[in-house]
Amino acid sequence: MKLIKILQVLCLLFLVLSCSQAEKDYNDASGSIPMEEIIEASVLNASEKEDKKEIVTDKLRIIKNANCRIKVNRVEQASMLSKEIVSKYKGYVSDERFTHTNYVKENRFTIRVPQENFDEVLDSICTLADFVDYKNISTVDVTEEYIDVKSRLKTKLEVKQRYETILKTRAKTVEDILLTEDNLRVLQEEIEAAQGRLNYLANRVSYSTIQFDFYETVVPKEEPQKYVKSFMDRAADGLSFGWNLLQHLFLVLFYVWPLVLLGVLVFIYFKWIRK
Repeated sequence: MKLIKILQVLCLLFLVLSCSQAEKDYNDASGSIPMEEIIEASVLNASEKEDKKEIVTDKLRIIKNANCRIKVNRVEQASMLSKEIVSKYKGYVSDERFTHTNYVKENRFTIRVPQENFDEVLDSICTLADFVDYKNISTVDVTEEYIDVKSRLKTKLEVKQRYETILKTRAKTVEDILLTEDNLRVLQEEIEAAQGRLNYLANRVSYSTIQFDFYETVVPKEEPQKYVKSFMDRAADGLSFGWNLLQHLFLVLFYVWPLVLLGVLVFIYFKWIRK
């Protein structure tokens, strides 16, 4: 009989302890989750989700550049015709430098043209040459970088959306709000940097860069040791000097008009009045 009562007491104690532990676990599970754990879990989930995605590209991203040095008969005429060709194929001149010395006349300019018109523009301008010194074409494949930056940007946008959801629904304390806003600020800067890099790569891919050096040989002229003016130059200088002298004499009369008036009065006195 005593043994049965002891077993009943032990069973009752076991039930009480089990209920207490279950209540404790329930309270812990239903309590608030720290904001650091929420943010960390969001970032990890987004990263794992992105890692499982298969990225498929529809085309390659190739940057095409070229530089060419060309001898022409007349630099000015060749430059004008080149600009007409560039404008015809919807391009533009981004930089131009003209140099004229006693031995050579040169015009270096850089153009940007749509990539689909790259070969047509290059071949059309090269036909203007008397002689092509060199023509270099280079390509850079930025497909991998473009896809990598684009995928990272997509991941950051998803994480940003999670942060905004946390800020609206889960952030309750001031500390949680400030922490989420700080992470949003850093993430926004990274998103803008990634978008800027994507725009730069897209521009370099869509518009190719070509640099042309047009040059024309000039027969050197012997420079005179002393410069001598021609007759016409000296005649022009004489006319200019006489006109300036006449102007100065006329202006002098305005400064000495009292003396002129006094001289006129003295002359009239001795000429007519005294006589």
